[in-house]
Amino acid sequence: MANDKCSILFLCTGNSCRSQMAESWLKHLHTDRYEAYSAGIEAHGLNMLAVKAMAEVGIDIGKYKSKTVDELPVDATDYVISVCGHADKNCPVLPAKIKRLHIGFDDPPKLAADAKNEEEAMQHYRRVRDEIRTFIEQIDSYLKKDSYK
Repeated sequence: MANDKCSILFLCTGNSCRSQMAESWLKHLHTDRYEAYSAGIEAHGLNMLAVKAMAEVGIDIGKYKSKTVDELPVDATDYVISVCGHADKNCPVLPAKIKRLHIGFDDPPKLAADAKNEEEAMQHYRRVRDEIRTFIEQIDSYLKKDSYK
């Protein structure tokens, strides 16, 4: 994974929504300084409302694949950032050199479970999408600047 850029793996429960959004925002906003990846404790498949929410801001994640940590060479990662509480509590054992952070975001599918229609559901996806963007815009302040090139 790692090269001359800081490598960040976003971890979520199913790699279907929040971690995919974080990966795509980092690739979109900071591709010059960071390598972005995402994975889940399990692979639940890509959430189509997350795909739609990202498409609304011009980012296509429709070809992304839901994957598990085991499918990536995690030992070459600089940071693992969990974006949900379940993944933070159930994070697999990582090499000691990897720095871990937890920045939790609400779960759009859970919030949208009682939505009366897709538009009502999309409000939750949009809010979380925008919160993740704000975090990614400020990611340098969360990471020690001397830990990456």
